[in-house]
Amino acid sequence: MTPSEEILDIVDENDEVIGQAPRGEATARGLRHRCVFVEARDADGRVFVHRRTPTKLVFPSRHDMFVGGVVGAGESYDEAALREAEEELGVSGLPQPEPLFRFLYADAGHTWWSAVYQVRCELPVAPQVEEVAWHTFLDDAELERRLGEWGHPHTGCMWMFRQRGEVP
Repeated sequence: MTPSEEILDIVDENDEVIGQAPRGEATARGLRHRCVFVEARDADGRVFVHRRTPTKLVFPSRHDMFVGGVVGAGESYDEAALREAEEELGVSGLPQPEPLFRFLYADAGHTWWSAVYQVRCELPVAPQVEEVAWHTFLDDAELERRLGEWGHPHTGCMWMFRQRGEVP
């Protein structure tokens, strides 16, 4: 099964399931679904950052400070957070990511409920080449500097910009 064939739950403005659709169709038609975003920090407290591959369905070649992705049909946010973190970081045996908050993301072409998590990854990472074109770990000060250079990277970062009053 290709990523665009993966079945997703379609949800309403209250995050209640109202149907299902293949991921490619949900993306093309702007159907509201669910996503998880996991901030991964190493043993030194540095944040895992990466550039998405150019083949990604949404926001290709953009920088991000979160690993994550869509929540599959029937999957919980917590299950998806652990699955996505382990897949994208290329590790197994992570602790369950800690939930931080949820928000509804919407722009001109996309809308999804977003669950944001954090996890400590003390394992050596081997990021999934289909998902990650480049990666490193950055301390908070360097991350802040890079975000200024990269601009608004990806929806996983939008909460940070909203917190700083930079995104409506």
